[in-house]
Amino acid sequence: MSVYAEKTIDGTSVEWRRFTATLTLTDKNSNYSIRTEVLNSWMRCRQARVNPNNDNIHHSLENTSLQVMLRQNRELITVAKPFMDNLYRIVAGSGFVVALTDVRGYIMEIFGDENTLTNPMTVSFFQGANWSETEAGTNAIGTALVIQKPIQVSGSEHYCRKHHCLTCSAAPILDSKGRVIGILDVSGESTAAHLHTLGMVVAAAEAITAQLGIRKKNNELSVINNRLTNIFNTMSDGVIMIDRNGVISELNPVAKEILGFGLSSPEAKQGVQVESILGAKSFIRRMLKCNESCTDVELMLDTSQGLSHCLASGEPVTDEQGTVIGGVIILRPIKQIQKLVNRFSGHYGTLQFSNIIGESKEILEAIRVASLAATTMSNVLLQGESGTGKEIFAQAIHNRSERRSGPFIAVNCGAIPRELIGSELFGYVDGAFTGAKRGGKPGKFELATGGTLFLDEIGDMPLEQQVALLRVLQERNVNRIGCDKVIPVDVRVICATNKCLMKEVEKGTFRKDLYYRLDVISITIPPLRERSEDIISLFNYFLEKLDKNCRSFQVNSEVIERIVRYNWPGNVRELQNVVERIVSLTEGQTVTLANLPKEISNWQPANTSEGYPLTKNNLESSGGRAQRRRLVEESERQEIIDFLSKHRGNVSLTARNMGISRNTLYRKMKQYAIDD
Repeated sequence: MSVYAEKTIDGTSVEWRRFTATLTLTDKNSNYSIRTEVLNSWMRCRQARVNPNNDNIHHSLENTSLQVMLRQNRELITVAKPFMDNLYRIVAGSGFVVALTDVRGYIMEIFGDENTLTNPMTVSFFQGANWSETEAGTNAIGTALVIQKPIQVSGSEHYCRKHHCLTCSAAPILDSKGRVIGILDVSGESTAAHLHTLGMVVAAAEAITAQLGIRKKNNELSVINNRLTNIFNTMSDGVIMIDRNGVISELNPVAKEILGFGLSSPEAKQGVQVESILGAKSFIRRMLKCNESCTDVELMLDTSQGLSHCLASGEPVTDEQGTVIGGVIILRPIKQIQKLVNRFSGHYGTLQFSNIIGESKEILEAIRVASLAATTMSNVLLQGESGTGKEIFAQAIHNRSERRSGPFIAVNCGAIPRELIGSELFGYVDGAFTGAKRGGKPGKFELATGGTLFLDEIGDMPLEQQVALLRVLQERNVNRIGCDKVIPVDVRVICATNKCLMKEVEKGTFRKDLYYRLDVISITIPPLRERSEDIISLFNYFLEKLDKNCRSFQVNSEVIERIVRYNWPGNVRELQNVVERIVSLTEGQTVTLANLPKEISNWQPANTSEGYPLTKNNLESSGGRAQRRRLVEESERQEIIDFLSKHRGNVSLTARNMGISRNTLYRKMKQYAIDD
């Protein structure tokens, strides 16, 4: 800070009288000049119409305003008081007072002995008094506020005569941005004026400014620390902080939950070696000794709450010299990761029972049984020829069940090479076999945890893998290939086959015990040739769905006759492919025999049992459609009643667990006359 102090005060009284009387100064060659800072202050006071001869006590704040000022400047007062106390101890008994003002010049705090504070010369120094230039004329406090620099004003340098008996030394206190927020002042009798007094005040003011800056930084660090603590405690991942020796210093609540610790558990406290809990010594050693980051290290932790399966990532923490001083370990439960993967990889069922097209009694019976199966957790065996829609039924069962929010993962057992089906279903660890993916890979059972695993073409599964599948179904856990650790799985299994599994059992290609384990609820999906009345409905459905140009096709009656009489060995899938061919190759809006594949247009049944007569029921099937609708509605009504009963009439919980909105639930309750 630049300091403005008195050089000499001899003659200033004369200059003051002449200035206040005539607004002029003596000759420029006078031996006694007025400091520029003081002269400029006098000019400001004269312009502000300050009365230099006014002997009244200064304007002061009334109590309410005073208390407001003190609250607003609480931190400044708190920081300044110890420094003011030190200053006062130096000047105690000498007739000096130590004062602290706000940015307007109002005194907030004052130190002085009783005699000094009641002395007529210092009587204007009291809490709430205003010492700005416009109120008190030229003085160290008010002038320092204007010039924003330290200054000493003594004797007749004061603009107001009543202050000529004083010497005042004041210095501004700054905030972190360099703005003046207050003034520190030491005032006493002018006969005791000394330049060193201003030096002490400047040092104290700078110390207060520095302390305010430190407090501000500490407050900022405290806020940052609180934010980091909140982030640490609310992260969805587990976080473990360790020191350079691998000793745990902090765990967040999720980490304690993953590790099976209670809040008061001794293992959850500081001082425990992380290796004793996580194992994975090489991963931790690489992080602490080699300054290496580690990502997605798979851990199977044996905790007091059971096995905890998670992925761990580690990041070393270094000091300014790059020396490792600790580390951060992130734990992510496998279940959460699998849920996220399934969400973005499309491992969710999208089809409902309403997507099953048909009005025949055979398909309606299959829907009825499947709807009932959806309300249980039992294994389901879907039997039917290829192309009959077994996966649609599997997805519909999943989406009607309580597992609807979980993944739906389909595996075609017949499409996977026999030597790989075990690793596909059960997973493997790093180095389990030649060509194994580095880091290992979870199997479909793990990925389907919390949901449904659909095993299509189960009849093609090799015998050696049937044994492993049976064990998983019995014990509800898996062993990855190359690892003896068990991984719990919570999966509902739906199997499908186009073979007669009992015949496969008799031939010795399918295990009898596995068959009975799978065949808890058996649903037979009829081939298309056994439900000819559904053919027209399916044909029209696919025609409308696949025609992106909305051409409103007119179908020749001969075409209808051929597609109804055809025996459809490929079932619904073949019918869909035929309709796609028609949509792609028909140039106009009329579908004729020429648009059909030759095997259909030229097909003739070898005997009457292979063909079906074209009847009104084949084309309309209105009664069957109504019957199907009633069946679906009855099933849905019963499901709503069951959920309401389970949740004791709580509509919000019922809607949430059914995966629908409350408004939709209320509408359906009204539709089905269900009282809430």
